[in-house]
Amino acid sequence: MASSFPERRSPSRRFLPPDPRVAEPYRFTPQVAIRVGILGALALAVFAVLFLRLWALQVLSGDQYLHAAQENQVRTVRVEAPRGTILDRSGKTLVSNVPGTAVKIWTADLPEEGRYAMFKRLSKILRVPLPRLTKALEERRDDPLTPILVKTAVHEYQVAYLWEHRAEFPGVEVVGTYLRDYEYRALAAQLLGYVGEISKEELEAREREDYRGGDKIGKTGVEAAFDGFLRGKAGAAQIRVDSLGRPQGPIEPRTAAQPGYGVRLTIDADLQRAAERALRNGIERAKEDKQWNANGGAIVAIDPRDGAILALASNPTYKPSVYVGRADPKKLEPLIDPKVAKERNYPGFNRAIAGQYPPGSTWKPLTALAAVSDGVLSAYEYIQCTPFAYYGLDRHKFENWNPFTNQAMTLTTALAQSCDTYFYGVGNRYFERGEHDRPYWTRMQNWARKFGFGAVPGLDIGGDTEGRIPTPAWRKQHFKDPVDKAWNPGDLIQLAIGQKDITVTPLQMARFYAALANGGKLVTPYVVSAVEQLGTDDASSVTLRTFPPKPPRQIGVDSTALRTVQEGLYE
Repeated sequence: MASSFPERRSPSRRFLPPDPRVAEPYRFTPQVAIRVGILGALALAVFAVLFLRLWALQVLSGDQYLHAAQENQVRTVRVEAPRGTILDRSGKTLVSNVPGTAVKIWTADLPEEGRYAMFKRLSKILRVPLPRLTKALEERRDDPLTPILVKTAVHEYQVAYLWEHRAEFPGVEVVGTYLRDYEYRALAAQLLGYVGEISKEELEAREREDYRGGDKIGKTGVEAAFDGFLRGKAGAAQIRVDSLGRPQGPIEPRTAAQPGYGVRLTIDADLQRAAERALRNGIERAKEDKQWNANGGAIVAIDPRDGAILALASNPTYKPSVYVGRADPKKLEPLIDPKVAKERNYPGFNRAIAGQYPPGSTWKPLTALAAVSDGVLSAYEYIQCTPFAYYGLDRHKFENWNPFTNQAMTLTTALAQSCDTYFYGVGNRYFERGEHDRPYWTRMQNWARKFGFGAVPGLDIGGDTEGRIPTPAWRKQHFKDPVDKAWNPGDLIQLAIGQKDITVTPLQMARFYAALANGGKLVTPYVVSAVEQLGTDDASSVTLRTFPPKPPRQIGVDSTALRTVQEGLYE
């Protein structure tokens, strides 16, 4: 009987025909096995060679390569730029550079053990206080790439000793440097200023500028105000050293240092010397006359045409060279120790631009200009110049400096003889008018402000102060007692002769007298005229930038009053 199911067929190799477009399944044939074996052998050989090479480097040649590495450390050294020269108006050198030697410490190369003992030895050799070294190390502990400046102007025998025993002072480096040289010693010391290592505070304030720890920076005067021109641009060099920091080859320059530019002043060196000599002689003569309070002074010589400062002298003074090289603490005491500075009458203080004093009789020309311009006084009326006068409800007695004078004077004569009682009367006129018309109590002060008093003169090197012009509002603000707050006749009477509460600086007074000389124009003082790329002589120097004076400001003073005052000063 036939089955109803189809017959099962045995598998056949020809179940499907081969298709050339379909790859055969991967099969591990003997040929493939041979290839894999060859590749494996090559890989093992390569790894074996690498292993043997590393073993040879680490075990057989380790000491050799370690020694080579220690002998070939490369250190980048900041190359100091020569600081620019400061010249007077005619090209005479006031401040320049001389070569010197400095000792620095690289904190990264200091040993972990024996550091204090090494510092102790170094302090004795260089004669530098040990606390100063330890303090500098503490401040630079987070900055291993900036060396500590230990000392400049190091003696040759000190350098020789450090060089011979350099293995005993790891991290200590002896380098060349530039030292400021003051051609005329103490001449214009407060004006020129001095240079020192940049402080942490100064570095933080100039973090966006190209300053580094250990750099030199102008601290005061021209050196500080024009430091950006004078300092130049530091270069870079590399040197190979061993693990102890000992040089193993010559220094290889990478970037050349760019010297600072020269700065030309308006100062006349000869006139400056004459002014300082006159101050010294004047003080000596005053003391011979038993005027013991005459222990200081200032002189300002200004060009009335444009405000150029020709001489700026202050006494007592100091030598800026005390800050150069081996700073002697004893010599620095009058400049940094408040107690000693007071005993020496503050030699570092620039009285010419910052000292504030009652102007005395030098103020009388301003009183005259104000009174004539305000209609309080006629230039040609006669006022009796007496030995004394009484004013106020209490009839206070105001005395004349000359007790033997008693005559009627015009304004010209009163200025020529500096009659106090004449100007007492002028001041009292202002007060009496102010009792009915309050602005008169401050009109003299307003004229003072027009002539630059009560404000900073704007000297280009800074440091100048504004002084004080007393007014009724000022008294109310600065005094607590109702009696002291009151504005009395004596305030304007004393103001008229430059006494009591008023203070001015010598520079302000020089501006005022320049205005008297030039016809009533207020000039802005300045001491720097140009920045130059100096050559071998003046002919080869190139002016890079000039600082022209600011145009004088017309004050608007009465011409008759100005002419009368000029005549009184000429007599």
